[in-house]
Amino acid sequence: MTQQGDVLLFQTNDEGNITVEGGIVEMTGGFETMAYLALFGGNEDDDGRATNSKNWWGNLDEVDPARRYRSETQNLLQALPATTGNLRRIEDAANRDLAVFIEKRIASSATVVASIPGVNKIGIRTQIEADGEEHEFNFVENWKATT
Repeated sequence: MTQQGDVLLFQTNDEGNITVEGGIVEMTGGFETMAYLALFGGNEDDDGRATNSKNWWGNLDEVDPARRYRSETQNLLQALPATTGNLRRIEDAANRDLAVFIEKRIASSATVVASIPGVNKIGIRTQIEADGEEHEFNFVENWKATT
């Protein structure tokens, strides 16, 4: 059996996970895995600066800069306190993380709306438009910063 696409990553209470049934990993041909990795796939200590040595290990051999995951969103969720005042900063970071969809001409637009659905939680709703079709993904992540 040949599997095509990306491994389907989904959000859990303690980071991302995959589904394996009968020894077969669930795959997807959609954008959800790329969106998840763009937002949460880097090193939490990597703030996105090119000079930061705390880069995600998966970037070390990647020759295409557009395929390196920096995940500024993930970094800010451990650096900023969980307040409504910081939602805009998280949205801005998530939009920068998702800009790879536009830069690689995979999609024509990518937008983010962040919310606080519970104590120390952040909700990130992404809308990605590609070929006139809208794809929406909702992620709920722990807001890890301590105040």
